[in-house]
Amino acid sequence: MKLQSNFRIQALLLSITVLLSAVKFMAWLLTGSNAIFTDALESLVNVAAGAFALYSLYLAAKPKDEDHPYGHGKIEFISATVEGSLIAAAGIAILIKSVYSLLYPEPLSRLDYGILLTAFTGVINFGMGWFAVKRGKKTNSATLRAGGKHLLSDAWSTAALIAGLLLLRFTGLQWIDTAIALVFGAYILYTGITILRESVAGIMDEADPKLIAEMVNLLNKNRRSEWIDIHNLRIIKYGASIHIDCHVTLAFYYTVEEAHEEAENVHRLIQEHYGKDVEIFVHIDPCLPSSCKLCGIDSCKKRSEPFKGQTAWTAENVVLNKRHGL
Repeated sequence: MKLQSNFRIQALLLSITVLLSAVKFMAWLLTGSNAIFTDALESLVNVAAGAFALYSLYLAAKPKDEDHPYGHGKIEFISATVEGSLIAAAGIAILIKSVYSLLYPEPLSRLDYGILLTAFTGVINFGMGWFAVKRGKKTNSATLRAGGKHLLSDAWSTAALIAGLLLLRFTGLQWIDTAIALVFGAYILYTGITILRESVAGIMDEADPKLIAEMVNLLNKNRRSEWIDIHNLRIIKYGASIHIDCHVTLAFYYTVEEAHEEAENVHRLIQEHYGKDVEIFVHIDPCLPSSCKLCGIDSCKKRSEPFKGQTAWTAENVVLNKRHGL
């Protein structure tokens, strides 16, 4: 349901973006301003990236199948990669056009109309960007987060652009227009590289320190004495879905049924927190004699050492593929 809802949201955002792009190009044609051209060109990138994002959300919403046992969520990272690449390309194009205009300046006209039209698009972009980022965080959608961040950066750059155009309007210094275009061309290029970096990290299954720390905090707050140890924790994101692997050390004398019940307790805890879009594989390890000093099970009759205390789980030690010790 979340993915289907995200698809409808992205479709609405794309439709509005197309209209805003037309308004920005109208403002550029009216004024001939290089600064407004940077805004218009970026909006064209928004349309292309938004269309690809819409398709990626359509694929991500498809259920798992034999060819894609982990689902289709990875397409969201590819979508963000394409968007980052397009934004970076737009930044480079703007810088080239700005340098050309600096060497061969052209007169500006109807600047008042251009400022009003650009301000209107900036307000709409800010509202859409804020909503997309909020929704993307809530549903763990890389596509909506990337698109929202892009729209927010577009809105803030539009605000600064308008300030520069107002300065130009009252001073008459035409070089200000080209200077604004150069600054925002560099900023757009930086934004594109940042989004590209984040999306590639997702494709490469780079560890998410924030998500791991959040998971460890959840486990520590709800720790059971039966869980002697948790280690080799791995978290992989597939778009809006999360895949989790971990090893849990339990008493060696547990029956298969008892061990399974503890694994289910871990599973339920995590799923209650993150929702149904999470897949968890729990590997059970039997305790060793050296585990006794970490084991807080009071009723254990197989203890070879007295209990000394539990090891504090941290984001640094739960990811290691080895049992913990004091």
